Amino acid sequence: MLNPMMAVSSPIVNDDKDFKIIAGPYLQTDFNNGMSVLWITNKNCNSWVEYGDSASDMNKKAYGDGELGLLPAGRLHCIKLQDLKPNNTYYYKIASKEITNFQPYKVTYGETIFGTTEHFLSVDLKKEEVSFVMLNDIHDRPNSIPELLDLDKGNQRDFVFFNGDVFDYQTNEQQIIDHMLQPCIDYFAKTTPFLYVRGNHETRGVFARDFKAYFNQVGYTAFTLGPVRFVILDTGEDKEDNHTVYADLVDFDHYRAQQAIWLEREINKKEFKKASFRIVLMHIPPRYSGDAHGPKHCTALFEPIMNRGKVDIVLSGHTHSYKVHPPAKGLNNYPIIIGGGPTKGKRTITKVVATKTELKVSMQGDSGLEVGSYILRR
Repeated sequence: MLNPMMAVSSPIVNDDKDFKIIAGPYLQTDFNNGMSVLWITNKNCNSWVEYGDSASDMNKKAYGDGELGLLPAGRLHCIKLQDLKPNNTYYYKIASKEITNFQPYKVTYGETIFGTTEHFLSVDLKKEEVSFVMLNDIHDRPNSIPELLDLDKGNQRDFVFFNGDVFDYQTNEQQIIDHMLQPCIDYFAKTTPFLYVRGNHETRGVFARDFKAYFNQVGYTAFTLGPVRFVILDTGEDKEDNHTVYADLVDFDHYRAQQAIWLEREINKKEFKKASFRIVLMHIPPRYSGDAHGPKHCTALFEPIMNRGKVDIVLSGHTHSYKVHPPAKGLNNYPIIIGGGPTKGKRTITKVVATKTELKVSMQGDSGLEVGSYILRR
């Protein structure tokens, strides 16, 4: 059990320990001919990634993006490998050089450490078939990640999507490592990227404002992969902003309203209109999740826009009760599929495969039985 009294509001460098990599590497991507490699060290350092087309010839180096001309020199590393060739196997190795003393005119380095050689297959953005799996509402049960992914063992997916509430609330760095990153690293994340959008529980706790630093992307975004336009919405909290538990420290109504403006622009883009299928992923579904303020606000803001944009399907979580809701005339013109969780017997893994002519969704319970499905055909 995590102790909230031990929480910290920012990462701490422990100078009493040997310099080491404490988590990683793990992969994320924005599907723009690139791959982000992330890892965490226990001390500040200068870091890079060595990579290439073979394990014996990793002759390229990539460094972290700088801000205002300053390259990163911390503990949390996110280095983007860019301009990758499509459908190509890349081998890579992470490297970190410890900074032992940082003076204004002299930086002293210590040991350089390397990770093991790993590999990944770069994505062909024009591929004809896209496949991924979705997990949601894990709620600080790290064993659920490998147990659910075991139900998809042997299948090669383009990515794993975490649709919010992986945690109950954000306490400290060790919770992020132990309850999400390490299970992902051990199972798939060195070779297959994951995408992640916050749920309402990731907005809570003393560490919620540091949370995003451990990921390449946890907010709203959109991208095209093969025949699919993906839209990810960050639905925020489920209570009113002025609820006493938030202590005047949140503004999710405004944040959701900003996303609605962005979503209106998104549905008018040619990439959205020309896609064979348009998939929206959002933690709180745009309907069917009760009368709390957050869900009702999502319905009011997003549902009319998604109807106008002719969204094909919405994948959500939040309710802890798996369900396939077909289109409803005058309400949602698209099916809404809600994953289950977090307790045994209610957990689900949602599998999605899309081509130019068919979008197939199969939701499997942790017993191994299919508990929901939907097929769209062009």
